[in-house]
Order: sequence, then structure tokens, then C-alpha cells
Amino acid sequence: MARPDLNLFAIFDVIMQEQSVTAAAERLAMTQPSVSNAVARMRHHWRDPLFVKQGRGLRPTPFAIELWRSIAGPLEQIAQAVTPAHFVPSQARARFRIALTDGMTALLWLPLRQIIEQQAPGIDIHAVPYKADGEALLLNAEVDLVLDYYPGSSAQIRTRPMFNNHFACVMSASHGLAGEAMTLERFLAAEHLLVSLSGDAQGIVDSCLRQQGRARRIAMTVNSFAGALHLIRDTRLITVLPYPIVAQAHLAGDLVVKPVPLAVPPAAITLAWHCRDDHSPGLVWLRDTLAGIIEARRALLETRI
Repeated sequence: MARPDLNLFAIFDVIMQEQSVTAAAERLAMTQPSVSNAVARMRHHWRDPLFVKQGRGLRPTPFAIELWRSIAGPLEQIAQAVTPAHFVPSQARARFRIALTDGMTALLWLPLRQIIEQQAPGIDIHAVPYKADGEALLLNAEVDLVLDYYPGSSAQIRTRPMFNNHFACVMSASHGLAGEAMTLERFLAAEHLLVSLSGDAQGIVDSCLRQQGRARRIAMTVNSFAGALHLIRDTRLITVLPYPIVAQAHLAGDLVVKPVPLAVPPAAITLAWHCRDDHSPGLVWLRDTLAGIIEARRALLETRI
């Protein structure tokens, strides 16, 4: 049996990360025809198309995804063995993809960008929409990190608790219930807005109500927290949201918040990554940076109403 060409695996790894032959060639300091020729050799040796065109980029085949899962970790170990881990933020050039909701970007993106501008100007951070599908995103190497509620159970995924997101009942300052005590009966009689990332008109509040044999009316759903805040300001809808997301509007007097009139457990916000990146110097720096941002804002992030 012919020995595998490790150069092909290295080129394959970069193409999988970039999802583009052109971008991979630039990163590898190779010509685009050279990378294309390497892809042709991969297809011949591995007997799979590996990539198909999708818009301006490439979509990996199922075989390519499975192959990458198998080799990404060993390739990282080889790289660390021949080049000892040494990450200098001010000199580094890298791109990281983080899956999170728009609510989390509203809380964390500004301080993260400020740190990057000061300490690591060559680092690019790309947000990926999060739909509670973090385990699949990490296993398929579509993102480097997940920063949100993470319900996965794969042994390949590492997690680091960040903070507990406590919920509050939110409404317009002009809402008829704004000056009233929020009882369960008033809560159930109101028209509710639900932020649903998946499209399902059910959430944690509905699960808690179901345990009591009760239900609320979901009059409207949205798929973003920013959209929810916009709607709540000017309608009769009420909603239940993590308090940190509404804190600024609440303190400005635009929204009224009240305790949710039933026991709803907080959402545990977690930083998650694949075990292949346990010792990746850049991602270790990024994970620690995000943890530092959260620690500095813990009083706000864990506010209880």
C-alpha cells in the first residue's frame, strides 16, 4: 500500500477551514492552480468528489466532513510538535467562527472588538447564527466555539460554564400591566411574544407551565432578541427574556421588567469547543479573553429580578 501524502492532508485541512480554493491558496502561499491540482489528486486517491461548488465557495461532501473529523486533531498535534505552541496576540493572524445569538453579540461583541483592536488587530471574529445546534456545528467543524446555552452530550465536546442567564417578564412602559403586580393569572391572560431560534412556538416557560397544567397564548414569535425588543416597545405584547438583554432599555425607562410569576430555571450559558482544539494557542487565548469579558460583567449578567 502506498504511503499517504501528508501534504495533501495539510492542504485539505486548510480548504475545509476556508471553504474556498482561492482563500486556501492565499493562506498556504500557493498558487490557485497548485491547490486545484492537489484537490484533483485527493479526489483520485480518496475516491470521492470531496467538494462541490456552492455559491462562491465550496461545500464538503459527507466523506470530506467525516475525514476532517478524523484528521483535524492529529494534524493539530503534529503542528504543535514541530512548532511549539507560542501565540503572540499582537502578531497573530487568524480567523475564528463563534456560534451565538444576537442577544449574546449585543452583550459581548463590543468589548471583544475593543480588546482585539488593542491587543490582537490581526484576529478576525465571525459570528455564526445559533439555533441550539451547537453540537452539530462543533462536530462538523463549522465553528470554533459555541457561546450560549449548550444542551449537547458528545464526549468530544469540551464545555466551560460562563454564567446563569436569569429571566424577566418584559413589557412596554405604557402597557396596561406596567403598573400592576404580575400575578400568574394576569401573565396567562396577556398576549405573549416568544423568541424562537428554531421556529417552534414553545419555550422553557411553556414547559414550566405545562407541568402545572397551564398554558399561555403565543400571539407572535420572532427569531431574534433585537426584533423582540423592537416589538415590545410599541405593542401590547409581553415577553420573557434574559434580563441582561433588556437591561439597557430597562434602565433607560423604555421597558418595564417584572419577576416571572412562576419558577423558571435560569439558562446556563456555556463556552463549548471540540476537543481537537484543546491546546490550540489562538483558541486558548480567545476562550480566556471571552471568560475575562464575562467575569468583568458578571454582576449585570447574573442579575435577578
